[in-house]
Amino acid sequence: MAEIIGVIGAGTMGNGIAQVAARAGYSVILRDVKEEFLQRGMAAIGKNLQRDVDKERLKEDEKSSIVARITTTTELESLRDASFVIEAITEDLAAKTEVFKLLDEITGSEAILASNTSSISITKLGAVTRRPDKVIGMHFMNPVPVMKLVEVIRGMATSDATYERVRGLAEKMDKTSLDCQDSPGFVSNRVLMPMINEAVFTLYEGVATRESIDGIMKLGMNHPMGPLELADFIGLDVCLAIMTVLYDGLGDSKYRACPLLKRYVAAGWLGRKTGRGFYEY
Repeated sequence: MAEIIGVIGAGTMGNGIAQVAARAGYSVILRDVKEEFLQRGMAAIGKNLQRDVDKERLKEDEKSSIVARITTTTELESLRDASFVIEAITEDLAAKTEVFKLLDEITGSEAILASNTSSISITKLGAVTRRPDKVIGMHFMNPVPVMKLVEVIRGMATSDATYERVRGLAEKMDKTSLDCQDSPGFVSNRVLMPMINEAVFTLYEGVATRESIDGIMKLGMNHPMGPLELADFIGLDVCLAIMTVLYDGLGDSKYRACPLLKRYVAAGWLGRKTGRGFYEY
């Protein structure tokens, strides 16, 4: 029987993780709270794989078998036999701890519980379970099927055996894993988010237009996307949530979220997903 990987959350990150796991040959159970979210997630997977078929990187029958390896469910109990579960829900500590408590009850004692969190403490998530040694961070990058990196985060109690299994899993998914300790924002977002926040400040203070700010970073620093464009891609609500985690966790005023970022989030201008952020879509 193929090893079963559970993925919680069928949004952008979750469906991407389910896709790369199924492509690596694993049986995947994709869970979300509503059937419509699951349908949307599976449609995104189909579209991504079709692109590979069109570009002759994948055969049509291979696409079909990848999709066939993914089962969808709205029931958390369906993950009972998973040996590995990756949580990819909203970036909210209360929501994540609730899921980890339930997974701890449902899954077998040997199952590893991983979080795709981009900033929340793995130690805190591990502490709500009876298996903190088997709790770890697996922070995939967006878009998951394209980006090579998985940031692997060890909590205070994460065992070496758990760490080695995660590295092996990442390798099978054709990813490069780089590790770091459990600290607010880890490495990726501790470096990236203050840069995005500073770009928002330069817009807020009228230093330059959005086009100039992004253009200077693209042409001058060789960034593929400007910071404001990237913020829209990530989601301004996600950027604000991460800045809040950095500010609360590190207690340094340099992590204070720009008032303009807060204002856009309050207005519901969250970037690409809502059709408006720093740019209009």
